[in-house]
Amino acid sequence: MAGPEIERLIQLLARLPGLGPRSARRAALHLLKKKDALLLPLAATLREVGDSVHACSTCGNLDSRDPCAICTDSRRDESLLCVVESVADLWALERAGVFRGRYHVLGGTLSALDGVGPTDLNVDGLVARVNGGRVKEVIIATNATVEGQTTAHYITDRVAPSGVQITRLAHGVPVGGELDYLDDGTLGAALKARRPL
Repeated sequence: MAGPEIERLIQLLARLPGLGPRSARRAALHLLKKKDALLLPLAATLREVGDSVHACSTCGNLDSRDPCAICTDSRRDESLLCVVESVADLWALERAGVFRGRYHVLGGTLSALDGVGPTDLNVDGLVARVNGGRVKEVIIATNATVEGQTTAHYITDRVAPSGVQITRLAHGVPVGGELDYLDDGTLGAALKARRPL
């Protein structure tokens, strides 16, 4: 079997999403086989990222500068603020390339079962940004889960007194989706969110 250093590498890799013990073992073996071309540069990059990347104090995005590149981009519309659950959601919207406003990362969703309450999320920071006077529309982009919907309602209650427009991402039939393969909840949401052509 492998030595303790290799076993520790395997155990750490196995903690990554999508990697179980077998996949972690294969990844560790691949890294060790390609030590100079892959393992050493990866180790150096991990150390560099660990030392320099942190959460943006304005929006919660991860970047090596604070405020982050999105918050300091003057080409973005600062009157549009898209509220997301996580940095992964922010990155997904950025990959799509369809939103040119600013973001606010909550850091999760409200969940009584998991013990996540309003003080565990970055809602106060959101309210402060909205009350700053530059935001005209808050787009709530939480997931279409029970927790996401609960969080969206809570945010609406907190932000509504400011008088800004509050919108929600549409839910329903995905582009290229076939009605026969959709669940009842998705079909119901699509019917409720219908719009004129």
